[in-house]
Amino acid sequence: MLKALLMMLVLGGFVGLVLGFASKAFHVEPDHREEELLAMLPGYNCGGCGYPGCSGMAAALADGSGSIDKCKPSKADVKAAIKQYLADHPKEA
Repeated sequence: MLKALLMMLVLGGFVGLVLGFASKAFHVEPDHREEELLAMLPGYNCGGCGYPGCSGMAAALADGSGSIDKCKPSKADVKAAIKQYLADHPKEA
């Protein structure tokens, strides 16, 4: 019983160290433009653009695969502001 408990503690400690190292080694910094674009969108989550809500549209705009012209509820001035934002803050390589 004691031998099994000791073995589980050693194994748990080893796996914890491996996971801790992996979390540091494979860390990816998130794209903060996506959050800012989401705040600029109308927030109706209608899906009229073909994406599953405004968060999907913001992700597509941030990675360059989407077009703000597909967002039907956005007014023209908001669309222009989003286009200007994307021009001023290009995607980092």
